[in-house]
Formats: sequence, structure tokens, C-alpha cells
Amino acid sequence: MTDQNTLDELVPAEATYASVTEDVSDVVFSSQKQRHWWVGFLIGLILLNVLLTAIGWLLVEGIGVWGINIPVGWGLAIVHFVWWIGIGHAGTLISAILLLFHQNWRTSINRFAEAMTLFAVACAGLFPLLHLGRPKFFYWLVPYPATTGVWPQFRSPLMWDFFAVSTYGTVSLLFWYLGMVPDLATMRDRSNSRWGSRIFGLLALGWRNSARHWHHYQKTYLILAGIATPLVVSVHTTVSWDFSVGIVSAWHSTVFPPYFVAGAIFGGFAMVLLIAIPLRRIYHLEHMVTLKHLDNMSKVMLVAGLFVSYGYLMDAYAAWLKNEPFDSYIYTNRFSGPYGLLYWALVICNCVIPQALWFPRVRRHTLALFGIAIAISIGMWLERFIIISLSLHRDYLPSDWAMYYPTKWDWLLYLGTFGMFLTLLMLFIRTLPAISMSEMRELVHESNEEQS
Repeated sequence: MTDQNTLDELVPAEATYASVTEDVSDVVFSSQKQRHWWVGFLIGLILLNVLLTAIGWLLVEGIGVWGINIPVGWGLAIVHFVWWIGIGHAGTLISAILLLFHQNWRTSINRFAEAMTLFAVACAGLFPLLHLGRPKFFYWLVPYPATTGVWPQFRSPLMWDFFAVSTYGTVSLLFWYLGMVPDLATMRDRSNSRWGSRIFGLLALGWRNSARHWHHYQKTYLILAGIATPLVVSVHTTVSWDFSVGIVSAWHSTVFPPYFVAGAIFGGFAMVLLIAIPLRRIYHLEHMVTLKHLDNMSKVMLVAGLFVSYGYLMDAYAAWLKNEPFDSYIYTNRFSGPYGLLYWALVICNCVIPQALWFPRVRRHTLALFGIAIAISIGMWLERFIIISLSLHRDYLPSDWAMYYPTKWDWLLYLGTFGMFLTLLMLFIRTLPAISMSEMRELVHESNEEQS
């Protein structure tokens, strides 16, 4: 049973079934106060056109327009792939794991966190396909009965990336959609538009709020949560194997799987905060996404950040302990080499700045949290850049050494994925309930029972 003091912080005293339904559905149906939405949507469309331009130029000219060279064959495309995949982890963690542990504070944030997961996976999936050089042959990764005799290499983690990411995306989509079915029925009943009622009715799958419907819904929802939970660990673990099975110095490390998973949760929760803080302010949802929600997310982010800092320490310690000259040089190069400033910026963003989250006042200060979340997002990008590209630019042979400088097309492609992410997010907020009405009503009911 949830503590009453905790419930009071999660549910406002004046909240009722009707007020919850009205507050959430008005974000979709109300035509007022949509100026901020239009600004965000137009920015997203502009950046989406940047993405289409960058992809078009890449397909015309080839991946030579990027800054990759010998020995840096994995440039920003793989950096951004790992970064976006990490962003999607918080959504599944909030939705599935916290549901299984009966954490009620997930209720107001799980819906848009799940949507964030789907959009981040969509952005991440672009980069490996484009990095292939010949994206039209992406299906070679799939074990299909090829008459050419070209079969996937099952011992390669690159092939397992395909299974991990596609499974993660599919389960996340099912989990997100199933959780919305009761709310879609509510939207169907509240819509004043004939076509709106038909579309929401079609998506609601005939939901009539019967006991039989709720029984099947809750059972299926828990099953999907159980399936999605190991995916939080497996997906980024599989991504980390891309590096840890390699012979590149500083990559073949057993700390990579847990280290990558903790980093994904760390960066993912930072992105949830970057969405939740403006959302609650623009649409006046402070009574639903409360300071208690922000405080709890900050605590999870702090714990994940400590794991990440420990991973940095153990990675460097392992290189020092085994006294292998190539590994030792990689860390010397990170600390004081030509990219040394980036490494120390990473330490500041991921290890130093998050320590402010120890203080409750900071955890409940929206502006401070927003700034910390931005710093963590930058730090997690720097981490992937340093691990991937900077580990390659100093190879085993000094004659192969080269500096890596991303071109404008590297950056435009990355910037364009923000346009894709923002456009999808804006469309989601405007067309579907961004907060779970059914779960919020359950929380209101539980709060009323506790008070009585």
C-alpha cells in the first residue's frame, strides 16, 4: 500500500475523475493555448527538412561526405546511434519495471516516456542503416532463405543489434498502445468531431469499460511489462558487445554491458526531464506532473550517475592494473591528448554536476533540474564520442594515426534527427493523451480510499 503522504504529493486534493479526464483531454481537444505547440511543431518540421537534405546528399555522394577515415571507421553515425538508443531506455524502465514494483509515481509520466522511447528508437535506427553505405541491402542482416548464399554472421553482435533493436521497438510499441486503449475510448466518447470519434473508436478496439475488458487488459499489460523488463538490460548490453568483443584497445572490457546500461538509464531520465518540465509548464499540468515526480526521477538519475562514474573509474583502473601498453596509452591520450578537453568536459557533465542532486532543494527546482538534464545529455554524447571515435584515432600502428574531424554533414544529420524526434513528439501531444487518464483515475480512487 502506498504511503498516504506520498499519495498526497502525487495527487492534488481537489482531483476528481472528471477533472483528470478534462485536464488531459483538453490538451488534445482545446484550440486555446496552442501557440507554443505551433512553435515547437514548426521548429521540428524545419529540422526534419534538414534531416531529409542530409540523407539525400549522403545517398547521392556516399559516406565520403562524413569525416570518417582510416583508422576512424566508426564516426558520429555510430555515436548518435548509441546515444539515441540510450535515450529510449528510461521510457521502458518507467513503464515496465516501475509498474512491476508498484511504484505509483510513474503514473503521470509513463505515457510520454513510452512515446519518447519509440521516437528515440526510430531516430537511432536511421544511423546503422545509413552507415552501411548501401542501405538498400539492410535486409542482409535478417536470416532469410537467401538464394545468393549470403547469410548473416550469428557470431557478430552487429547482427544481434538488428534483433535487439527491432524487438525492443516492437514490444515498446505494443506496451505503449495497449496502455492507451482505455484512454482512447475516453477520447472517443468526448470527441465532438464525427471523424474524431470514428478514429478514436477504431483505435480503442471496442473498449466498453466492462469488468471482462479490464481483466484481460491488466493481465496482458503485466505480461508485456514482464517481457519488456529484460529488454532494458538486453538491448544496450547487445550494443555494448559491438565494442567489447573487438580487439581495439580500451574496448575489450567486461565492464561495458552494465556500464552502458547504467549510462542509458542516466541519459534517458535526463531526456524525460527535458520533456516533462516544459510540458507541465506550458499546459499547466503541475498538479499532475508534480515536484514529487521530478524529485523521484532525479533520485534515479543520481543513482545511475554514480554507477556511470564508477564505470569510468573501473575502466581506467583495469587498464592500469593489467599494465598493457596499448590500453594504458589510450587512457593517457584521453586524459592529456588532443581531445583531452572533451574528456574532462565529460567528467564535469556526468560526474561533477549531477552531485547537486543530493540536495532536495535542487531536485525540486525545475530550472536547476532542466540545466542539469542538459548537462547530462551533453555528457552522455561526449562519453559515446570518446569511447567510439577517440579510441580509434590512435591505432596499434603509429603510421595509421589520424585526427577525426566530423564534417557539416555529420552534424546536419544529427541535428535533423532532433527534428524528427520533435515533430513526432509534437504530433503525439496534439493527437493522443500525453498522460494516462485511466491510471491517474485509479490513483485518485486509491487516495480517496486512504483518506476515508
